[in-house]
Amino acid sequence: MNSPWIPSGSTRRQALASLAALTAATAVGAAGCVARSGRPSAEPAVPARPTKPGAAEPFTSASGDKGALLLQVLAHPDDDLYFMNPDAEHALSSAVPVVSVYVTAGEARGINYVAGRPVPAPDKADYSAARHQGLRQAYAQMLGLRQFAEWKRSVLRLPGGVTAETNVLTNGARSVRLIFLNIAMLSEGGVRIPALWNTPGTVMRTLLATGSRVTHPSSYVHQTLVDVLAEIMHRYRPTLIHTLDPDPDFQAHDALHPKDNDQPGCSDHRDHTPVALFTWKAITQWVADSTRRDKHAPRFTTIAFRGYYSQRWPHNLPPAVLADKARVIKSYGGSPEWECGNTAGCGDYSQGGKRPLRNRKGWIRSTHHRYSGALPTPTTDREGRLVAYGVLGTQAVRWRETSAGSGRFGAPQGLGGGPLAPALCAVRDARGRQLLIALRFASLGGQGSTGLREIVVLEQRRPDGPFRAWTGLGTPDSDPERGRRTGCPVAVAAPDGRIHLFVRTAEKGLATRVRDVVGRWGPWQRLGGGEIQDGLTAALDGEGRVHVVAAGRDTVHHWGQQRADGPVTLLPPSGLPRPGDQPGAAVAPDGSLSLVYRTPTATAPGVHRLGGGPGVTVRHFAGYGPVAAHTVAAPVGRRKARTTVLLGRDLDGEVQIQYGTGPRARPLRAPGRLIPVGTPALLPEGRKGVAVVGMAPDATPWIWRPRPTSRA
Repeated sequence: MNSPWIPSGSTRRQALASLAALTAATAVGAAGCVARSGRPSAEPAVPARPTKPGAAEPFTSASGDKGALLLQVLAHPDDDLYFMNPDAEHALSSAVPVVSVYVTAGEARGINYVAGRPVPAPDKADYSAARHQGLRQAYAQMLGLRQFAEWKRSVLRLPGGVTAETNVLTNGARSVRLIFLNIAMLSEGGVRIPALWNTPGTVMRTLLATGSRVTHPSSYVHQTLVDVLAEIMHRYRPTLIHTLDPDPDFQAHDALHPKDNDQPGCSDHRDHTPVALFTWKAITQWVADSTRRDKHAPRFTTIAFRGYYSQRWPHNLPPAVLADKARVIKSYGGSPEWECGNTAGCGDYSQGGKRPLRNRKGWIRSTHHRYSGALPTPTTDREGRLVAYGVLGTQAVRWRETSAGSGRFGAPQGLGGGPLAPALCAVRDARGRQLLIALRFASLGGQGSTGLREIVVLEQRRPDGPFRAWTGLGTPDSDPERGRRTGCPVAVAAPDGRIHLFVRTAEKGLATRVRDVVGRWGPWQRLGGGEIQDGLTAALDGEGRVHVVAAGRDTVHHWGQQRADGPVTLLPPSGLPRPGDQPGAAVAPDGSLSLVYRTPTATAPGVHRLGGGPGVTVRHFAGYGPVAAHTVAAPVGRRKARTTVLLGRDLDGEVQIQYGTGPRARPLRAPGRLIPVGTPALLPEGRKGVAVVGMAPDATPWIWRPRPTSRA
C-alpha cells in the first residue's frame, strides 16, 4: 500500500454543533401505492428554514456517539437478511454493534411449511417463535459462532406500557441485539400495519410467540409505535440507521408481471412501506427530542434499502457475494431435522436449504439502496482544501479539510434543510458559487394526510461565502403520490454557465430542470425514453457536452446534447451490454465518454465506449456494486499519461481503487479494513492524483489519498 488512510479522528474530539430540531409533528402521506385524496398536509410544501445556513455553531457530540452502532428497523424477520445484506454483515464483521428491531411477529398464516411434506396445521405463535430462532441462528453464524449458540433473552420495557423480547449475543468485540416488538401482522378485526400508519383510531395488538419471555400482550396506536422506535434510538444511540423503502416504485401487475407478494400497485410488501415511514417519523421525533433535551442533535447517517424492487430489475450480486448471503439465509431457514433446543421450530423452513436461490422472484440476488449517490459529495475550495457535503442527522452539513493535504476534516457545519434523504449532490456555477441539491421529506406522518417530497436547493451568495436560504424546486409530478417516487437529484454545470438538474420520475423515466446563467430555474421537462433504475450519472464529454446515462433492463439508456449549447435529448439506443448497477463515466482519449459497470452477476467490470466499439473487461478489479471512474494524469513507466481511475468495493465490501484498466493494473486497498457507508466518492486533484472520500459507520467522513501506480 501507499499513503495511509487517515480517518477524521479529530472530528470525534471536536464539538459538534447543534442541528435545528426537526419538526416532530409533520404531516403525512398514505402508506399505500394508490393515489389518495386524503386531507392536505398541514405542513407547507415549501421547506421551512430551521437554520440560517452558514451560521450554525460547531456540532456537540452526544455521549453515545463515541463509537459506531448500526440500528436496523424491519417489518418482518428476514427483511434484513434479504434486503440489507451484505451491508449489515460487513458492518458486523468490522466490529460495529448491531441492533435489529422487528416490528411485526411475522406470523403470516402460521404455517411453517416444509417442501415435500404435508402442510402442517396453522400455529401463529409457533411460527413466529421459529422465525425468531432462525434469526438467532443466522446472526450467530455472522458473529462467527455455532448456529445454536446460547443467547441472553430478556424483556425490554418501552413507552406506552409496551414490552418486547430482546436477545443479545456477543463474540469478542462484536455484538448483536435483536428486539421483537411482535405486532401481529393481522390483528383483531383484520387490522394490518398500513391501517396503523394511515387510519386514525387504529389499534393493533402484539402476538405472544411460543416460549417468549414476554408474558402479556401489548397494544399499539399510531403514536405508540413512533414513541417506541424513537425511544429505542435514544437508548442505543445509532450512528447508522438502516430502513426499508418508504416510497417504493409503482408496479403494474399483469400476466407478464405477476403480483406475487407485492402490495397493490407497488413493487414491495404492504408492511414494508408503513414500517419505513414509521421509522422516518421516529427519526424526526428522536432528533427533535434530543435537541430539546440534550441541547444537541444526535450524529447519524441513514441508508434505505429497496425491497421487492429486486424482483423487477437485473440482479447485481456476483456469485461470491451471493454465496455469503445465501449461507446466512440458509441458517435462518433451518430445518425440522435440526436440534436447536426450540420446541416451536428451528427456523423458517420455506427459506431453508437452496430454496431462496431457486425462487424465481430472486430477492436474494440483489441489494439496492433507495437513495443512490456519493456519501459524502466532495469538492475543493479556493485554498485547495477538500470540502465535503453530506447529510448528518437528516440535515445538510459541510466538512472542510483542516488544511490542504492534511487528510483530516474539521468539525461539520450544519446547513439545515431537512429532513433530507441521505444523498445530495454538489455543483459549482460559472461564478464559482456552490449549489447543493437534495431530496427533502417535505411532510411525513400518517393518519390520512398526504405525504410530500420535493427537490430543494441551497446556493452560495458568493464563492466560498455564506449560503442563501433553501429553495423548493418541487418535483416533475404535481400529484403527491407520484412525487414521492422522485429519485435522488444529480446535476452538472455546463461550459455555457447553465446547470442541468436531472431526476428519475415516478414513470421510471428522466426529467430535468435547467438553471440559466443569471440563476433562474426553468420548468420541469420530461425527456422520454424507456424505464431506468435510479442512480443517474451526469458528465461532460471532451467537447463540454452534457450527457446522462442510467441502467435500464436491457441496456444503458443515454441522453445528451448534440452541441454544447443545445438541449439535452434522448439519444439512440446505446447497444451496450445490460448493466447490473449504476454506470460510472470517464472521458476517453478521443473526448467521448467511456462507461464502467458490471453486467448482472458479474465480478469484474467492463469499460464500454459510448457510441460503440468493443468493451474491455477489468479482470483484476473484482467486486460488486457501482464503480466510479475519472480520467487523471498518472505515471506510466517514466512518463505521465491520461489514465482511467476506478473506485468501488471489493468482494468483502472494502474500498478499492485502481489506476488503469489494462491487464497489468492492480487494485489498491487502504491499510486496515475500510468498509464505507453507502457509496464513496472519487475526486481528481490534478497532479496529486485523486482523493477518495467516504463515510464511516460512526458517521464521520474519511479521506484516503492513494499514490498513483506506474502499472496501467
